[in-house]
Amino acid sequence: MGMMLAVSAKPATCPQACTEYPQAMSTDRIIHVHLVSDSTGETVDRVADACLVQFTGITPRKHPYPLVRTQRHIDRVLGSIERDPGPVVFTLVDAKIRSALQDGCRRLQVPAIPVLDPVIGALGSFLGQTAGGVAGKQHEMDAEYFKRIDAMTFALAHDDGQATWNLEQADIVLVGVSRSSKTPTCLYLANKGYKAANVPLVAGVAPPEELFRLTKPLVIGLTNDPNRLVQIRRNRLDSLAQMEETDYTDIETIRQEVALARRLCTDNNWPMLDVARRSIEETAAAIVTLYTQHRGGG
Repeated sequence: MGMMLAVSAKPATCPQACTEYPQAMSTDRIIHVHLVSDSTGETVDRVADACLVQFTGITPRKHPYPLVRTQRHIDRVLGSIERDPGPVVFTLVDAKIRSALQDGCRRLQVPAIPVLDPVIGALGSFLGQTAGGVAGKQHEMDAEYFKRIDAMTFALAHDDGQATWNLEQADIVLVGVSRSSKTPTCLYLANKGYKAANVPLVAGVAPPEELFRLTKPLVIGLTNDPNRLVQIRRNRLDSLAQMEETDYTDIETIRQEVALARRLCTDNNWPMLDVARRSIEETAAAIVTLYTQHRGGG
């Protein structure tokens, strides 16, 4: 599920390890990208991914270095950069460590890109404050951290129609036919701190009565294009070594399922989202917008 990150207790000790994008073409130019962080490295990795996909004809090989907080760590990182020269993208808040990395990069003649500096600088100017410079502060176990853990536990306990007796405790309840992205969307929302449950809509099976008595949670229907659902469900059966055709993958049956789900949501004034062309992140963002409006009475 990928929500919790495991970080080595010995940062930057394996400089040869790297990850390569699987879609790389044999004719692409190989680019080594070094990702240096004084925390988990999640932020710098996501920023690098978002930027690298904008360029064609390259094969990025990412070298991650989390928890870089001492001169000894910097020396190891610079040794790796020297062996595989390439741009360095970093999130380091300690001035001494930053300077050591930047000085080393100048010596090796590779760019060093501080991805948080523009944002922190602009916020500092607006707020009239100087940033605290505390490494990994966003990962402190504060109230928000425990809220996310609680939400994750709730999502797992209320996945696929489980524990419907206390759905009223949810913030958001997702309903939809099989393979409409309910579970991954709930887990993504949980990682943002929202208590999300999901209830499957199955042809010939009445939804749980508790669903129609909810007053606090926002119930949202997720739907998908029937043709796309056929392919997704076939892929699911293939992964389970179940090759025979059934109603589960029959296009006419799926069209009826989708139509019935739409009718149910319409009859109960539940908003619906079509996930056919949305990523999980985009679907979750739309759900949060609807939830904010719902909570505010808008």
